Amino acid sequence: LAGGIILGVALWLRHDSQTTNILYLQLGDKQAPNTFYVGIYILIAVGAVMMFVGFLGCYGAIQESQCLLGTFFTCLVILFACEVAAGIWGFVNKDQIAKDVKQFYDQALQQALMGEPDANNAKAVVKTFHETLDCCGSDIVTATFTPVWRDDLCRKDSLKSFFENTNCHKKIDELFSGKLYLIGIAAVVVAVIMIFEMILSMVLCCGIRNSSVY
Repeated sequence: LAGGIILGVALWLRHDSQTTNILYLQLGDKQAPNTFYVGIYILIAVGAVMMFVGFLGCYGAIQESQCLLGTFFTCLVILFACEVAAGIWGFVNKDQIAKDVKQFYDQALQQALMGEPDANNAKAVVKTFHETLDCCGSDIVTATFTPVWRDDLCRKDSLKSFFENTNCHKKIDELFSGKLYLIGIAAVVVAVIMIFEMILSMVLCCGIRNSSVY
């Protein structure tokens, strides 16, 4: 059940419309940074394997097989190590992921505003950011004045946009910090469950061994 929940959460994060809209963008030859998906793929793999390992542990307990329970314990240790690795990766990269996406957005915005050769592609990228995150501009000045004189990039209702548009850098930070926070919670929950399961499998192995002796 825990493996299924983790797998479900990871798949939801992987196919979330906001992140997929942004991270599938391409600016000329440059693909949007998708380092964010590394942690999600680890969770997907851990969730799927955890479901299989759970069945293995249940079957081993029913059959009172020390071999199966020992295999179950070994798999849990490996999965636990993967969870720790995912947690460390998330902690190390939590700021870098948002930074890379903001740099990608800034590059597209600059090309769109300056009318560079690939401006049409840049405009499409920028508009996707603005529509997905409901924001406009990369800093206070740009966010305030871009809607007024570039309504092809931001929302058409200029007066409302002038007062309400939110800095896209802030929105990007909020988006990825929230998602990484959820990944961190999932990793911690799985780690706690795994520790409990490892203890339980050791107790069962000892019980089976003692019963076979007597």
